[in-house]
Amino acid sequence: DGGRGCRVLRKRLRPRAGQGRNMAFTLYTQQRNGFKRVPQKTEPRKPDQETGSKPYKSSLSPPIQETVFYTSSPSLKRLVKPFFFTIGFTGCAFGSAAIWQYEYLKSRVQNYFDEARADWMDKLRPQKNGDFRKQVNKWWNSLSEGQRTVTGIIAANVFVFCLWRIPCMQRTMITYFTSNPASRVLCSPMLLSTFSHFSLFHMAANMYVLWSFSSSIVSLLGREQFMAVYLSAGVISTFVSYVSKVTTGRFGPSLGASGAIMTILAAVCTKMPEAKLAIILLPMFTFTAGNALKAIIAMDTAGLVLGWKFFDHAAHLGGAVFGIWYVTYGHELIWKNREPLVKAWHEMRSKSRGKGGGGSH
Repeated sequence: DGGRGCRVLRKRLRPRAGQGRNMAFTLYTQQRNGFKRVPQKTEPRKPDQETGSKPYKSSLSPPIQETVFYTSSPSLKRLVKPFFFTIGFTGCAFGSAAIWQYEYLKSRVQNYFDEARADWMDKLRPQKNGDFRKQVNKWWNSLSEGQRTVTGIIAANVFVFCLWRIPCMQRTMITYFTSNPASRVLCSPMLLSTFSHFSLFHMAANMYVLWSFSSSIVSLLGREQFMAVYLSAGVISTFVSYVSKVTTGRFGPSLGASGAIMTILAAVCTKMPEAKLAIILLPMFTFTAGNALKAIIAMDTAGLVLGWKFFDHAAHLGGAVFGIWYVTYGHELIWKNREPLVKAWHEMRSKSRGKGGGGSH
């Protein structure tokens, strides 16, 4: 101030072992002219005082510094890229699922007789007792189509859970496998965080619910449409979480498949509201799927309004609303209008095959 004050330079240093991650050091330098003043000690400001935002904390999240330091709260402009990513990814997911279904049905027709012959030859071969591969195949064939479909999703979640236990992977996991609108990476974590769990209980609970509802949802939608809905639900629920965090000022990392699983649960409960459900530890108490969905939505709404921090209630609500909307309207608007895309893909494949066949003569 007029050459008489002192200028504050803030410098961030890498923390040494045993020091805090974002410890700020304040250096005081005097002007050449004017009186010297004894440097005053200043306490580092708390994150919520420095940023004007409230820290978002959950026992299910990794133990990291959760609030990102900003001079002002992130604005709504930070939602633009996630918004377009959500739309683009959802479109690609359903388009890829339609092409996947086309290719699967085509290959199934072509390989029908080969599979029948393979089954016949397998019956003629002598069965080996204690063969591990035979036991695995027997177990795999005993699963429903829905259970076989979600096995890959569960395996991916277990793999990512193991990555959290590798110390050298911590920085990568925090950057790409937790979603936070205040982070420098916004889009890819919207999908990757859907497969990310830091807590074993969190992962086990989510995967149990997914496994329990897998047969019902795949019988309703089919394997390909289910995968498109599940992946899109993970991104959409994360975007709703972004919107909630930016508007309320509660920033912090979120992770887990809860948003996508809420979409599956809401879709099944909407289509089969009279189905009987029970809690795993209390099987004697049963309730209808419709009442269960209402109770979950009411709890998450209360958590969002009251600012509960144990779960990402906005992501849960976003997933539930998407699930209800999709089985009510979205299936008719999106999946049943996939014919032009499949037809264009079929024509493109036919042309490429014709060119390839013409070049071989």
